[in-house]
Amino acid sequence: MKAALYERTGPASEVLVVRDIPMPKAGPGEVLVQIRASGINPSDVKRRAGWNGQAMAHPLIVPHSDGAGDIVAVGSGVDAARIGERVWLWNAQGSYGAPGRAHGTASEFITIASDHAVQLPGPLSYDDGACLGVPAMTAFRAVSAAGPVAGTSVLVNGGAGSVGLFAVQMAAFGGAQVIASVGSDSDADMVRAAGAHQVVNRKTASVADAVREFTGGAGADLIVEVDFAANIELDAEVLKPDGMVSTYSSTSNVHPIFPYYAYALKGARFTLVQSFHLPPDIRRSGEETISAMAGAGALACHIGAHYPLTEIASAHERVERGERGKTLVIPG
Repeated sequence: MKAALYERTGPASEVLVVRDIPMPKAGPGEVLVQIRASGINPSDVKRRAGWNGQAMAHPLIVPHSDGAGDIVAVGSGVDAARIGERVWLWNAQGSYGAPGRAHGTASEFITIASDHAVQLPGPLSYDDGACLGVPAMTAFRAVSAAGPVAGTSVLVNGGAGSVGLFAVQMAAFGGAQVIASVGSDSDADMVRAAGAHQVVNRKTASVADAVREFTGGAGADLIVEVDFAANIELDAEVLKPDGMVSTYSSTSNVHPIFPYYAYALKGARFTLVQSFHLPPDIRRSGEETISAMAGAGALACHIGAHYPLTEIASAHERVERGERGKTLVIPG
């Protein structure tokens, strides 16, 4: 079968290749999935690039944690009735700081633990399914970390990003009043359509002023944060007393300087979200929420571009440029 892979970290055009590799066989508790679409996350390109000193965990790596396809075979201990089931995949490759799995979704077929292959809700396409995984589960954890959000105010910083857009939808679906920051007017239109009650362009207006006006001066009960270092002062300013910051990245500075008393005087709470390590009960709740939203027509996936497997380097470069919408690789 065809697969994209790399044997050393580095620039996409230099290390990514497409080769024939042996077809995998489902082992005990596993399913064999024919991949219809493979989704690329920032974590995938960072891992391939060796970001923050990350070394190769395996001699050969097939990238990407997210994808969608059809179960075509099952291993022992898995109900054969699953054959033919449309599924979306999560955590196919594994997390930072751990060896994880060598074989991700950038291939024609993949074997994966049965419970990592989740039934794809009927309203969603394979392309939609490949958008879930890391972004949707990260958003679920970030939004739900403080408990039910009904009647609360939620600020989503980076509302047009892959996680942010799901966070906006999940918070609104949960009954929150949602304000989101974005970087352009076109992003504002998209985020507003996703359910945000107010959107502020951080490049042309004050996010702090917008949050104060939106909350009547009370501050946000919950902040879903795309870059903790970049917004560390802002979040301290607009967080409501006893509020929570759920942050899933700090890319601009991996060692941010923390203004302790700005947060301490508010009794702030924090959740550092890592979707690769979600406890089973939280993961199941996330899967159920995604299915419920899809069934209610309340879940939209923003797809930016499709690439054939042979152009995977270009696909990675699109993600690295920060272009909007999920970048998908189509193996077949």
